[in-house]
Amino acid sequence: MKSTTTSVPDQIMRRARGSGRGSVFTPQDFLDVAARAAVDQALSRLVKRGKLRRLARGLYDYPKIHPKLGPLSPAPDDVARALARETGSRAQIAGAHAANALGLSAQVPAKSLYLTDGPSRRIVLGKRVVDLRHASPKHLIAPGSPAGTVVQALRHVGPVRADDVARVAVGRLSASDKKVLVSNAVQAPAWMRPTLISIGNTPADAVNG
Repeated sequence: MKSTTTSVPDQIMRRARGSGRGSVFTPQDFLDVAARAAVDQALSRLVKRGKLRRLARGLYDYPKIHPKLGPLSPAPDDVARALARETGSRAQIAGAHAANALGLSAQVPAKSLYLTDGPSRRIVLGKRVVDLRHASPKHLIAPGSPAGTVVQALRHVGPVRADDVARVAVGRLSASDKKVLVSNAVQAPAWMRPTLISIGNTPADAVNG
């Protein structure tokens, strides 16, 4: 009787296909499949076969393919999430990237900044840079959530544009996200708190209506 055991590379590819094109992985994501040495060897083989792409040391993706441009760069958010999963940490969009994600700026920054409670790491993807920067707990308010993105966007633009952040955030955050914002407002700098509480207590239809 033939063995039905699936090889490690095949198991990894099955999971990659299940996650879809554009998904990003580290070896840590496959340690339930095999031991680290076997996973590393399987990933190396899949890269050589052109099935997966090595983005950086210990970082791989199942790239989206454009019919004319070929393999596309992965989304910075997916890269940051993969790196955070690897260390069991959290990553939060910050800086100009947070302002852009909230719709306060149409310009996509060349560097995508994330604050993390894990180790710092910088990944260069062509002309784009994904920068994970270790931050203290006081700078990580509601990390990984839409509420956290509002806090970081507000931190980036400063008090002068606080009203702009509030106007956009009121219409974008769900009721549950607003509750998270209000419950975490006490952790924010004093100048931010009135704006965060105002966003959290204003229903979306008060702006859209």
